Amino acid sequence: MTGKESTMKEKVLFGKEKTLFHKEKSIFGKEKNPSNILPAKYTLDSRIQFRCHPGVSCFTECCGNIKIMLTPYDILQIRKRLNMDAAEFLHAYTEPTYLEKTDFPGVMIKLTEEGLCPFIKSKTEGCMIYSDRPTACRYYPVGMANFHEGAQEEQSSEQFYFVVKEPHCKGFEEDKVWTIREWRQDQGVDKRDEMNKGWMELVMRRKSFGYQATLSEQAKRMFFMASTDLDQFRSFVFDSSFLKTYEVDQETLDKIREDDVELLMFSYSLLASMLFGTNDVKVKPEVLKAKVDAIKKDQEQKGKTMEERAEEDYKKIKEEWKKTKVFQSN
Repeated sequence: MTGKESTMKEKVLFGKEKTLFHKEKSIFGKEKNPSNILPAKYTLDSRIQFRCHPGVSCFTECCGNIKIMLTPYDILQIRKRLNMDAAEFLHAYTEPTYLEKTDFPGVMIKLTEEGLCPFIKSKTEGCMIYSDRPTACRYYPVGMANFHEGAQEEQSSEQFYFVVKEPHCKGFEEDKVWTIREWRQDQGVDKRDEMNKGWMELVMRRKSFGYQATLSEQAKRMFFMASTDLDQFRSFVFDSSFLKTYEVDQETLDKIREDDVELLMFSYSLLASMLFGTNDVKVKPEVLKAKVDAIKKDQEQKGKTMEERAEEDYKKIKEEWKKTKVFQSN
């Protein structure tokens, strides 16, 4: 992606938050209408009757006209499958959006002109990246609810599952019966949940603040970079002044320099510290002290009268002038 293209994409992402948010569809592709959600709470041991395979008449219909959000781990796995770097993948297969009910920027799969997922090979052959398909695709038709929004960190959250039954889906007419637990294991959801956990906690935490708490543009850019482009994030860690500011032990540095999953986990910790003030990744004491001193000095300056500040400025100019004279005489 060229610098111009990257800038244009950023403008689209960071300049049209309200428009994008209000046009959102649910993760299952329909307008936000709870009528497709069965009115029941499911546990891991609850049973469902469902099976999806090329033989059902609706095969791949759920893969069109849908908003498929990508988690950081989804992006990592799919681009590795396609042998693409992060920037190349994002440009070719995604478009920017905002995560539901937050001002966190993210990406979703860019559909074809026909409104289909670009990874659908054909009506009968299905998904070309099936073993590396996104988390959202693995969950369907089972969703998970986690009522932790607004709760204190030490409080427990209520977690349960729900089933989405859309009119077009014939998978519910199949004779396969299994528990939610068995379904999750079969679809590889547990591994995805493990990899996405830290990131989802950030999203849930942000949701609890609501739109009354404004997120700075700098914070949005940081979240977007860490969540979508590990190549750029690694460069940020090792090639910028980051390590002069934050404490990161050598063992962690060795891991994140080469291991993408370790870097992903580190990004979650860093975002938690930067956005919510946790102690997962700490600022170096000397840097913190310098910042505190600068704030105190600034506050002292603001508390002085204009005459006092002018007098200080005059003294500084006079001192600089004397130094210049001494230098010139030598």
